[in-house]
Amino acid sequence: MMEGKSTRSNSVFDLYGRPPITRAAPLGIQHVLAMLVGNITPAIILAGAVGLSTGESTLLIQAAMFIAGIATLLQLYPVGGRSNFRIGSGLPVIMGVSFAYVPTVLSIANNYGIAGVLGAQLVGGIVAIIVGIFIKPLRKFFPPIVSGTVVLTIGLSLYPIAINYMAGGVGAANYGSLKNWAVAIVTLVVVLICNNFTKGITKLASVLMGIIAGYILALALGMISFSGVGDAGWIAIPRPLHFGIKFYPTAIITMSIMYIVNSIQAVGDLSATTAGGLDREPTDSELSGGIIGNGTASILGSLFGGLPTATYSQNVGIVAMNKVVSKFVLLLAAGTILLAGFIPKIGAIMTTIPQSVLGGATISVFAMITMTGIKLITQDEMSTRNVSIVGLAIALGMGITTVPGALEQFPEWVTEIFTSSPVIIAAIVVFFLNIIVPKKTIDEEKKERQEIADKEKIG
Repeated sequence: MMEGKSTRSNSVFDLYGRPPITRAAPLGIQHVLAMLVGNITPAIILAGAVGLSTGESTLLIQAAMFIAGIATLLQLYPVGGRSNFRIGSGLPVIMGVSFAYVPTVLSIANNYGIAGVLGAQLVGGIVAIIVGIFIKPLRKFFPPIVSGTVVLTIGLSLYPIAINYMAGGVGAANYGSLKNWAVAIVTLVVVLICNNFTKGITKLASVLMGIIAGYILALALGMISFSGVGDAGWIAIPRPLHFGIKFYPTAIITMSIMYIVNSIQAVGDLSATTAGGLDREPTDSELSGGIIGNGTASILGSLFGGLPTATYSQNVGIVAMNKVVSKFVLLLAAGTILLAGFIPKIGAIMTTIPQSVLGGATISVFAMITMTGIKLITQDEMSTRNVSIVGLAIALGMGITTVPGALEQFPEWVTEIFTSSPVIIAAIVVFFLNIIVPKKTIDEEKKERQEIADKEKIG
């Protein structure tokens, strides 16, 4: 179904379907729970790194929820509709503050303060918009082998996050405890049972079912504290330019490079969404609008203290897993996220969910992202040329970022950019190798080997 056509369908599997609220709400809530910790954690990390007061830390966290809600709404319901220039993809994706920017944000904050981060972010958002405008002529450089490699690397890079969650969260006093692993495994088992042995809403909301089961077990084991809920306020209004905004050339260049690379990752996430949920590749206008929408949200975020945003891969995985693509479902999720940006108590309640529960619930989702990447890659022939390009890109991306100090002799800006996420290196390598290495089909490679063998016989 195309944009603008009838929306009478009540199917959750229809992009424009409007299912009953009783069916849509649980599916929307599981999207919120899947992204919540990832969305607020970068703000918490930054607040701690620069020594913000409790009040200012709360403002930074609330800004993260506010901007995530706005960014998601822009993606679901683009400004500009079906025009050539639109803000938003029109696809069922959840946006949030991106972990990929954290090392860069911390480095800039240490040198120039939060105002320097937000200034660089504003310019980075403009760069993303420019990339989005020109993505159509650049689209030929992002065939399935490129976008699929990016998606596959995204999936692989998320596994350590899921395992750390399952173990209780990095820095937790009980990290790796039997309690954490028991809760995580029970959560995962419930997700698998609901997804593979049940029907109806329990199957579609399998992630939510797992979170509920894990939460109940964690509560019984005394792993949940509600002290933060009581301390949280009822209303928090975002404050424009509260943290100020300043522009520094080094910070701007570093952040702009990050936004260019993140735009490539967005191509991968949007491709994974359409391939996993809609069984097709994204259109030029969807890719363009998605990247422009992210840039616009980041510009808006820089004015309110919301950090750089990106498509959320774990939510892409949920769409790929349950095939629920109804934008109405994600509208409920976006509304909840946005509401949490104004009512701290909502976010406080959600943050009582132990990380071991979230880890058990999301690791299967991350696995789906990986498999979606493989699905995209195999749309092209698995020639020696393609296999070597994909393998090398993933090897360098995963290898360099998992070996501490591998680039420590390089300039600081190099380590800031290329060690923040394996997706960055993998995306750059597969992008350029696909352009540089001559294209050969399996038949052409076979013919070439035969010619070599014939020459050896003659010799």
